[in-house]
Amino acid sequence: MSYHQKKTAVLLVNLGSPDSPKPRDVYRYLTEFLNDPRVIDINWLGRKILVNGIIVPFRHRKSARIYEKLWTENGSPLIHYGQRTKELLQKKFDQQNGETKVFLAMRYQHPSMESALMAIKKWNADKVIILPLFPQYASATTGSVIDKCMRMMRDLWVFPETVFIAQFWDHPGYLDAFASRGKQFKISDYDHVIFSFHGLPERQVDKVYEDRKCTNHTCETEINDDNKFCYKATCYGTSRELAHRIGIDEKGYTVCFQSRLGKGWIEPFSDEIIIQLAKAGKKKLLVFSPAFVADCLETTIEIGEEYQELFEKHGGEKIQLVPSLNDGNDWIEALHSIVSQRL
Repeated sequence: MSYHQKKTAVLLVNLGSPDSPKPRDVYRYLTEFLNDPRVIDINWLGRKILVNGIIVPFRHRKSARIYEKLWTENGSPLIHYGQRTKELLQKKFDQQNGETKVFLAMRYQHPSMESALMAIKKWNADKVIILPLFPQYASATTGSVIDKCMRMMRDLWVFPETVFIAQFWDHPGYLDAFASRGKQFKISDYDHVIFSFHGLPERQVDKVYEDRKCTNHTCETEINDDNKFCYKATCYGTSRELAHRIGIDEKGYTVCFQSRLGKGWIEPFSDEIIIQLAKAGKKKLLVFSPAFVADCLETTIEIGEEYQELFEKHGGEKIQLVPSLNDGNDWIEALHSIVSQRL
């Protein structure tokens, strides 16, 4: 290798998954996940009591049954598509000059961030590009990945040049790839389109702003210098961009938020919107979930099964889930472009 050929490590990080759908593995996963102070951002004692004393002991068996429905012959879809993405992106970089190596980690459980960063250290990279696979920035996802990376790296004696990619919701490759998934379906066959994003507590988006109030910042209608890192604003921005690419006018779609765990979460709620549409006589809905780059519990089970049952219960007929990006060639091209901009 010549002196000018820099070794660049690319670390892809997604949320994570239990090692198996067995209750003990789900218990370990939920314990690590929900004890993250960026996920449940209350005082540490309250979080320990809530998570370790109430949520995990009483919910892990029910969650295990849901994960069992999600599991495939390839295991967890999130891990499977993560490995496939890593391999296909590596092939893209192998076609170029220079030396770039792709690594994969999960924020919770395996493959762990610790093992990935140790492998990068052993490889002796000149530069590290860390890409959390969350298109829209949120402290509970991207912020948590960056926080953990920085805590682990502070013990290193030598720091390679390190770049964090905080979000990519507005990258044309990501948007075009999701739009192409939607174009597999004839929009005129559906009564309404839903863009459903994972929910967050309102207090977490409020913290983005100096005045601690998201509702003061036109997040539903525009992206500006104040709200460019607001999760709610970028979810609405993503939806506008996708609607434009697919050819849906603003009355033809609704932006909403799923997977809430209590009161005080971002509204409108996806399940309530689905009930309203069913009661209004809508029979067929097309649903995107653009916060997830790979199909997972929240897409396959929550939208594809639970929301389908909810829609039918209130008079609807069919919810069509738009598949996620998974390991599609256009998504690999988009990732290659996102990373190459930082090389």
